[in-house]
Amino acid sequence: FDIDVSKAIAKRLGVEVSFETPDWATMTGGHWQGRYDLGVGSVTPTKARAKVIDFAGIYYYSPYVYVVHKDSKAKSVNELNGKVIGVETATTSEDFIRRQLEIDAPGLPPVEYKLQPGEIRTFADSMLPFDDLRLGDGVRLDAVIAPEQTAQNAIKNGYPLRILEGDYAFREPLVVIADKGDAEWTTKVGGIIDEMKKDGTLATLTTKWYGKNYSTD
Repeated sequence: FDIDVSKAIAKRLGVEVSFETPDWATMTGGHWQGRYDLGVGSVTPTKARAKVIDFAGIYYYSPYVYVVHKDSKAKSVNELNGKVIGVETATTSEDFIRRQLEIDAPGLPPVEYKLQPGEIRTFADSMLPFDDLRLGDGVRLDAVIAPEQTAQNAIKNGYPLRILEGDYAFREPLVVIADKGDAEWTTKVGGIIDEMKKDGTLATLTTKWYGKNYSTD
């Protein structure tokens, strides 16, 4: 998805895209020293990141969901209080479960914390929590908090899981990022992102890759 978005932005800029894949800390840490022009990697705009990188614009929204084993009796988030919750480390899902999430985007409602975990377990990769959860209800985990797209993909690939219906943890805006210090460049790219929303490009791409239009809040 992010590759397709990158290509669409490059086409409107009249340039050919060249891809680099730095680690997450490098991409979100700023001080790129000219190595990259843009970061298109589903980055959440947080107050901490705003100090070191610029946000060109929100290009889609990702709902975070509560995922349980298919044999779990839990029907609502309240039933997960005191349970063992798995999240990918150094992500907004970890910030959320630790009640430290500070999204820096205009117009978003405040984050509501409904869940008080008994234990938090962190994992180095987005699929690893699901690998533990698939072993059975309560065997290693009672639930996972993750993007809806990631959860749906796991279920599509045969993981015996289900999403708690009607209980989003939070809705996360994702932004294209640039290094600090070039407001004109950031504004130009922001205008392109706005165009891609208005003409349906982002709706088409999110539907293509995720089966749903995530381009609007």
